[in-house]
Amino acid sequence: MTSDQFVGAIDQGTTGTRFMVFDHAGQVVANAYEKHEQIYPQPGWVEHDPVEIWENTKSVMTGALSEAGIDADQLAAIGVTNQRETTVLWDRDSGTPVHEALVWQDRRTTDRVEELQEAGMAETIREKTGLEVDAYFSATKAEWVLENADPMKLEKAQQQSVRDRAEEGEVLFGTIDTWLIQKLTGNHITDVTNASRTMLYNIHDADWDDELLEEFGVPKACLPEVRPSSDEEYYGHTDPDGFLGSEVPVAGALGDQQAALFGQTCFDEGDAKNTYGTGSFFLMNTGEEAVESEHGLLTTVAFQRSGEPINYALEGSIFITGAAVEFLEDIGLIKSAAQTAELASRVDSTDGVYFVPALTGLGAPHWDGRARGTIVGMTRGTKREHIVRATLEAIAYQTRDVAEAMEADSGIEMGSLRVDGGAVKNDFLCQLQADIIGSEIVRPEVDETTALGSAYAAGLAVGYWETADELRDNWQVDREFTPEMDPEDADRTYERWAEAVERSRGWARDE
Repeated sequence: MTSDQFVGAIDQGTTGTRFMVFDHAGQVVANAYEKHEQIYPQPGWVEHDPVEIWENTKSVMTGALSEAGIDADQLAAIGVTNQRETTVLWDRDSGTPVHEALVWQDRRTTDRVEELQEAGMAETIREKTGLEVDAYFSATKAEWVLENADPMKLEKAQQQSVRDRAEEGEVLFGTIDTWLIQKLTGNHITDVTNASRTMLYNIHDADWDDELLEEFGVPKACLPEVRPSSDEEYYGHTDPDGFLGSEVPVAGALGDQQAALFGQTCFDEGDAKNTYGTGSFFLMNTGEEAVESEHGLLTTVAFQRSGEPINYALEGSIFITGAAVEFLEDIGLIKSAAQTAELASRVDSTDGVYFVPALTGLGAPHWDGRARGTIVGMTRGTKREHIVRATLEAIAYQTRDVAEAMEADSGIEMGSLRVDGGAVKNDFLCQLQADIIGSEIVRPEVDETTALGSAYAAGLAVGYWETADELRDNWQVDREFTPEMDPEDADRTYERWAEAVERSRGWARDE
């Protein structure tokens, strides 16, 4: 490792794609970002264009390197992190997607999920995968695409259906990491964290599950090879004749929330973090034990390094947090997310208003795909400031929902919570979170820990960093927030929040 070497990280998220370059101290030396289109064909359906995502990925990579004056051959490695359950199927030979990507927020397979629940499959799926049966995960999305994709998008369409070609390995399945890794290296690979989010992967056997593949009709021949999150054998190299003009190892991949856990250096049992993005995702490292949840949380893979056992985590997946702020912007209540702190601080409380942002259903610990966004408690005196504050409070309340479930499942009382993601730049929200959860909130200097985690995974694989202790030394606190609200007041408002949640549940029905 030399001082002019760096590690790059592709952070492919729900709303856009970022490329960041880090030095050995874990500091950002290059950064570029581009948004992509959100496609809503029907209510509850959410899609992305995989080709647009790939074109944006190339653009941000070359743009960040150019702006920083860094040559691609100065990259010791590239890591990938991604929106997790979002599902892509594509033609192996042409690289053409057979359908738009079905985004993790997409609810079109809710009826199928309810069929599985009624058939008694929920417990089997939970035991094998650690997941709740929900449209959130990739299995029902892949099943839907295989049944509904237009075969005219494929070569040889006149002879074979999409499913037939998938059975022959001519149509490939993957989450977004797999799509990007193949575009970068030509190899069809995923890592254990992303595999664990498909509802097709047995997290105890560390392999694709034949029973689940049969249930969802997903052919084994279309699945990627599963590798460690930090892989000393590498996933492959970029093409020296390609857009980077250099042969760079691609050696690390983590689903975005596991990447944030890794970037926050939560390497030990009991370490926890919460990432505030489009949704919020609260993970606690449970070590080499896959702890079964009795309180609506997920058991998932945290990470795996080459030659080491899998580390597991408990996870609370909250579908809508930052996206609730975007919703306020979409309907004209605010002009930008930056306004929320100023508007919310103009009032001392929400004046009894609660906003349950179940815009794509409720995730952990409620798991109600038919819940819908609900505002209760409004009067003629309600102002936009009250609704904005209620939105920020909803982010904090949903986190407390998960924190209480986490403590009940793990038996570990949380002392402090490490936070990251775009929303934690909002000091008002961080203080509100400390007050409502009743625990210290710790914000690191580098809050783009999702990208940092995938960089760490790739850098460890190639020897850019040699030990996890080096990464711990890089982690620095920006600010700590301690609870200031009277605990009784926090408990009282939280109890009212629970009542508001009940009013949101089961609202959506098939007309």
